[in-house]
Amino acid sequence: MTPQQKADYESKFNTCKYNPVKLVEINKAVDKITANKARYEAVAGPLNMPWYVIGVLHNMEVGLNFNGHLHNGDPLTARTVHVPAGQPVSGNPPFTWEYSATDAMKGKNFHKVTDWSLGEMLYRIEAYNGLGYFKKGLPSPYLWSYTDKYTKGKYASDGKYDPELVSKQCGVVALLKRLVENGTIGIGPETPKQQIIKAGKLVKYYTGTVTVEAKVLQELLNKNGSALTADGKAGQNTSDAWFKWSGEYLIGDPRRV
Repeated sequence: MTPQQKADYESKFNTCKYNPVKLVEINKAVDKITANKARYEAVAGPLNMPWYVIGVLHNMEVGLNFNGHLHNGDPLTARTVHVPAGQPVSGNPPFTWEYSATDAMKGKNFHKVTDWSLGEMLYRIEAYNGLGYFKKGLPSPYLWSYTDKYTKGKYASDGKYDPELVSKQCGVVALLKRLVENGTIGIGPETPKQQIIKAGKLVKYYTGTVTVEAKVLQELLNKNGSALTADGKAGQNTSDAWFKWSGEYLIGDPRRV
């Protein structure tokens, strides 16, 4: 991939918008991905890769079902039948989801990747599904479906591209954009809201200890409309101001549920 192609991925991601009509469906998938973060991290951690890459691939390949191979969705009760067939090569079925997922990532050499920046990540995710669209200079629905960067065009089967066929599956980017928007992950340029939510998660309600983290949060809030005393004492006023952005009070605030 050239620097220009990498920049193109990043630009499209940063400027695209997901289809609001599909928001309920997007949120449903995002909520399930977030709820299973620990399982994705268990695989991603040893491979030194972002957990959410595995999460979105899990949605694309298996519909977030933990009974299927991450390679292609075939049942874990046997080796894969569809492309790539015969996976995992080692071990004996039935396979655990974690074992198979690790094998799938290693099969794409994801464990050797050292650059998971936005453009590189999107390219590798697209390559996981195949570079047919990339080679044609077309937006892959695997990435862009449910966003304004994709309208129509889809491979009906291997090697058979139909320019009028429309993908009915949510693409990876819509999921990632929503994960970023709700503060679950941080990729690409952070909005003020994302910065504030992220900073607030590091702050504990003031009980007598001044902290640098509290001061950073107060300064961020002040840059975006608040009028707090940035003294590192994150009391009720700071917690109230953060609530307006995040929908929750600071850790340790008696009002936090």
